[in-house]
Amino acid sequence: MTDQSVDASKRWFLTKTASIMGAVGTALAAAPFVSSMQPSAKAQAAGAPVEVDIGKLEVGQKITVMWRGKPVWVLRRGPEELKALGQIEDKLRDPASDESDQPPPTKNQSRALKPEFLVALAVCTHLGCAPTYRPELAPADLGPDWVGGFFCPCHGSKFDLAGRVYKGVPAPKNLEIPPHHYLSDTRLVIGVNEGEA
Repeated sequence: MTDQSVDASKRWFLTKTASIMGAVGTALAAAPFVSSMQPSAKAQAAGAPVEVDIGKLEVGQKITVMWRGKPVWVLRRGPEELKALGQIEDKLRDPASDESDQPPPTKNQSRALKPEFLVALAVCTHLGCAPTYRPELAPADLGPDWVGGFFCPCHGSKFDLAGRVYKGVPAPKNLEIPPHHYLSDTRLVIGVNEGEA
């Protein structure tokens, strides 16, 4: 009788150990298949949407995120900056954004779904340089009429705080506005317009 009880406890131990080892082996074998269903870094760089938290972005603050291997600015503008957009339209090449690359819902003076947030590719439309954010008013190097915007140091192109290009500079078009939409007041998705899959 003792031999049977010893055999039963050994059998129970071996059965449990084999079950655990089988479960671990199955999980390890399935891991590559599960991970292969996730988009690769290459696929993400090719255009997978990027979710951005804008909840802590203060007026005048700009953040840069990467989408499709390019930098995208998210700039929060205040009432003064939005008011200035209407005061400089005579100095702009395409103030109504008729020749710009942007989603139709952003074809307005602020070039935005929500006027306080500009979402734009941080790439100059002349030769692809990276413009700098110049929020200061009337700096010596940009002149007394400068009310804030973006300046491309490569060839001198200037854009207002809506990414609209000034007249008389090398850049032919306004900064590009990528597809985007808001999940909430604090979450933004860059790379897909609302209602698109």
